Amino acid sequence: MRVLVIGAGIGGLCLAQGLVRAGIDVRVFEGEAGVHSRYQGFRIGLGGPGLAALRECLPPRLHGLLEATTGELSGERRVVDEQLRVTGRLGPLNGGMATDRHVLRHLLLAGLADRVEFGKRFVSYEEAADGSVRAVFADGSAACGDLLVGADGVGSRVRRQLLPEAEIVTLGGNGLLGRTPLTERFAGLVPGFGTVVHGPQLRMLLGKMEFRRPPHLAAAELAPDVELPATGSYLRWGAFLPPHVEALPQDWTATRELLLGLMDGWHPDLVELVRQSDAVNSSPLTVRHAKPVPHWGTRRVTLLGDAVHVMPPSAGQGANTAFRDAALLCRSLTAAHHGEAELLAAVERYELEMLDYGFAAVAASLEQLPTFTPTGR
Repeated sequence: MRVLVIGAGIGGLCLAQGLVRAGIDVRVFEGEAGVHSRYQGFRIGLGGPGLAALRECLPPRLHGLLEATTGELSGERRVVDEQLRVTGRLGPLNGGMATDRHVLRHLLLAGLADRVEFGKRFVSYEEAADGSVRAVFADGSAACGDLLVGADGVGSRVRRQLLPEAEIVTLGGNGLLGRTPLTERFAGLVPGFGTVVHGPQLRMLLGKMEFRRPPHLAAAELAPDVELPATGSYLRWGAFLPPHVEALPQDWTATRELLLGLMDGWHPDLVELVRQSDAVNSSPLTVRHAKPVPHWGTRRVTLLGDAVHVMPPSAGQGANTAFRDAALLCRSLTAAHHGEAELLAAVERYELEMLDYGFAAVAASLEQLPTFTPTGR
């Protein structure tokens, strides 16, 4: 069996790691020129079935490195006003870990150098009469396999061909995603799991990414063949702007000044958090979600992660659900590889279960979104 994965994001790479462990031939194709081509550095939370799925797919020798390059993610979720006065609590969450998406992506590339090709922009697929599927790329090349998996994110070209009627909704309003180097002063803003700031014109969501060990140093000791970036600890923040802010400047410096203008009179720690933000790793934030789709009838093309069930970040379930997809699909394909199931039947079981929990996660994320967005958005 040969599996073609379109997209070398964390979901596609997690699947590839699991398939390699299962002895299944897998090839991953990524349109970007390299792993550093695009900003991907923000904190994500891992926990529950998602964290278990990641560990299931990742080689055991890398489990210690995963643990060393994450941070604590537990405790109370405070709601405060713009002066940092506590106005409410959302209840504690425990048992998870925080990780940096860019660092995790490097970790998931470990051992896959001969299986991942960058600079391969997917154009379309063709299903052949002999049961194979052919992926066509913009450079004129092609690859053939027994199954093609679209793990190419919210703008998935695979989804557009497989499910042309599937709808991705872009929610109104503007958001910003910022990253500020962690200091003792800023660490105090997030004493637990996270902090939500309800200000008069905007709302902010604060999360701390404090690595247990510097990723590049942990890799050098625990897995010398793995190269991880020298990313420092930081505080990740999201800001959801009021409806009257209809357009954002292209330049981050100008965008930051706009945000600081909306924060006039706020607590100095919050103002300084934004003022010291890292321009390279801060950007506008577009919030999208997928509308549920019925099962499309199994064929030799399927979908994983944001390519099928993109969701708002409000419940912290996007990456967790993608990892859950990867582990479930890996188990299904392993059964087919061992002759315990027919390939299409195995893929169908994956799709039916994935659609059920995937769109339940979308609904839960939408339900929690008003907690983090300004009234009227």
